[in-house]
Amino acid sequence: MNGHCSFRTCAEGLRRDLPPMVLFEKAKKLGIWNPSDIDFTQDVCDWHRLSGPQQDMLLRLTALFVAGEEAVTADLLPLIQVIAAQGHVEEELFLTAFLWEEAKHVDFFSRFLAEVCGQPLNLQRYHGRHYTALICRTLPEALGALNATPTSPALVRASCVYNMVVEGMLAETGYHAYFTIMDQYNVLPGQRRGIVKLKQDESRHIAYGVYLLSRLISVEPELYGVVESTMAELLPAGLGVVEEVFDAYDPVPFAIDKNDFLAYAAAQFQKRLERIRRARDLGMQEICDETTAIIDADDA
Repeated sequence: MNGHCSFRTCAEGLRRDLPPMVLFEKAKKLGIWNPSDIDFTQDVCDWHRLSGPQQDMLLRLTALFVAGEEAVTADLLPLIQVIAAQGHVEEELFLTAFLWEEAKHVDFFSRFLAEVCGQPLNLQRYHGRHYTALICRTLPEALGALNATPTSPALVRASCVYNMVVEGMLAETGYHAYFTIMDQYNVLPGQRRGIVKLKQDESRHIAYGVYLLSRLISVEPELYGVVESTMAELLPAGLGVVEEVFDAYDPVPFAIDKNDFLAYAAAQFQKRLERIRRARDLGMQEICDETTAIIDADDA
């Protein structure tokens, strides 16, 4: 049986200057929101005024989110276990908030479906080929691999799939779609409040992923090759998920432009990759300082 013979908190204390602890402070302050407190009264009225195709697009978008949030909630534990086993206590503390927040996101989207949309059935019909490949296969495989091979390359791949593509590319593009629809058509104020909170939570998760990858690459610069190959492998599927949403409609509800969202997704992808690429030329203290400055500048 494994046990504990020493404790960081007793030997040297926590490093509160590290980016994961800065993120943990933000999570304790900004992550304390309850999906059950969001008032969907106006959303119900708005929903019934939407056309059939408009309702269908919002159902499709929500079906992608709720399943994705459930998947990451289920798949996150191996990452937490590896970080804990490596003795990164500050990161483990933040990851406990990370997991709790993902569970709340499942709760939030489930409430919206039940109370606003009338709990429609068979939402998996909205999960296209690219979405299924990423969420149902690549994500659990990458995180599950950490159970058998908790190595740095496996950790890099898991974080790229989870933080950089699923959260940093797809979820961010999904938020952009929600905000575009809700702002332009002045609908679903409860859903909007919840998405604002979700986006704040997820921005902390993405910031941690960038920090984790940067930390690993600062020690082993050759790991950037794993980042590059994993991101290149996943880009077509990520863009494919966006394509699948729009290609289901003619004309596209809400008059939104597929090319705008493909460009947005690609820009999110490139932004994350550039941040990680810089880690090859930075020392650990520089990575910490830069990451903390970005966190402090972001209300999330």
